[in-house]
Amino acid sequence: MTPRSTLDVLAEAVRLKRLARAGWVRVGVKDGETVAAHSWGVAWLVLALCPPELNRHRALAYAVVHDLAEVRTGDFTPHDAIPNKAELEEAAFRGLTDGLGRPDLANLFTSYEAQEDDEGRFVRQCDRLDMAVQALVYAAEGHPTDEFVRSAAAVIKHPALVPVLDALQTRMREQITARTPSTRP
Repeated sequence: MTPRSTLDVLAEAVRLKRLARAGWVRVGVKDGETVAAHSWGVAWLVLALCPPELNRHRALAYAVVHDLAEVRTGDFTPHDAIPNKAELEEAAFRGLTDGLGRPDLANLFTSYEAQEDDEGRFVRQCDRLDMAVQALVYAAEGHPTDEFVRSAAAVIKHPALVPVLDALQTRMREQITARTPSTRP
């Protein structure tokens, strides 16, 4: 078997720019967010909200790689009930990046998935917050997205993120109230 070139790996990873996020497809969002757009959103949240006691560089690296394996596995959601999701994604990540000669990338992915440090746990919560922010945008367009906000709220506990989630939930309630027709005469 011929070893994959760096260009092959980079070109394959770029396919994330076209891979639709499965949850949005499931609720009927047309031309919705891609996995790469979501990863950018997570990185943006990390950059904007990472508290000084965390290693921002490590957190940003986690944000960039956290969904990279999906270029090979696809975007699984909890509705898919994939029992061996972690193993599939780790094998996909290693298969994708082995040709780069960068074992640190595989270690980074493994550390994030294991939630070994505060940075990984913060990024996991940013991952959910990005989903909730996107849900707010899609809710304003009339899509049923409250399940995504509830899912995020179950995970987000970091003091730097809770106020943003609280504001988002308030905005979501306001949007719902504005759409609900009044029954008063």
